[in-house]
Amino acid sequence: MSADSPHPVHVNGRTATVGDLAPLAFAGHAHFTAMQVRDGRVRGLDLHLERLRSASVELFGRTLPEDEVRAHLRTALRAGPADLSLTATVYSAAGEFTAADADLALLVRTGPPSSGPGGPLALATTEHERFLPHVKHVGEVAKTHLLRQAVAAGFDDAAFLDRHGRLSEATIWNLAFWDGASVVWPEGRILTGTTLGIVRRQLAALGIDQRVAAVSAGDLPALAGAAVMNSWTPGVPVHRIGTTELPDAPRFLEALHRAYEAEPLTAP
Repeated sequence: MSADSPHPVHVNGRTATVGDLAPLAFAGHAHFTAMQVRDGRVRGLDLHLERLRSASVELFGRTLPEDEVRAHLRTALRAGPADLSLTATVYSAAGEFTAADADLALLVRTGPPSSGPGGPLALATTEHERFLPHVKHVGEVAKTHLLRQAVAAGFDDAAFLDRHGRLSEATIWNLAFWDGASVVWPEGRILTGTTLGIVRRQLAALGIDQRVAAVSAGDLPALAGAAVMNSWTPGVPVHRIGTTELPDAPRFLEALHRAYEAEPLTAP
């Protein structure tokens, strides 16, 4: 993408060239974080930086310096409008299918801002467990495949059941439930989203009850609501999971959004 585009792509703080991007066409050994930028600032910046740090340690055994990461984020933000979507991806110049050591690079891609779908959504259920579920990595062909299968079956998206029959997460979403008094986070091996992290700490600050519990398909009829969240939004209502209809829960959705909006916006 050219430097005069409203959303140029950057590698290590400079506009990416075709030569920079071509090796990434088949790259699957990398990790990233995605965020919404408003007025040049981000909610939960500390969570995004920690995600990049911990995932780099997991995949590469080393990290990019935080001040370098922040500098590259600022470069990308200066090149775009005040409100945008941003994805920061860490990868190794050595590529994949090799144990060779090489410097780490940070690719920053921006696009138009998003607030996600309005919902309510219907989610198909499918048995699936992500590899390295705690890492937001790019090797995720299963998620798109399962999304497409769900849509072909008449749903909007797919939610995952783990080997124990517990609902864990959805394709690109964290799941949240409402029991009428508390926010219920599903127990399981999941990717803890930055939005989930923001909402959890702000719910605690607001004094709104929350708990972690195993949630199976059989538990759904007793629940009072469900939602999904990701970097786009703290809450999209879910009205059906599998064959189970779920009630509207406006108080639940309001609490999720109120918690998210209580998080301050921070400049990199």
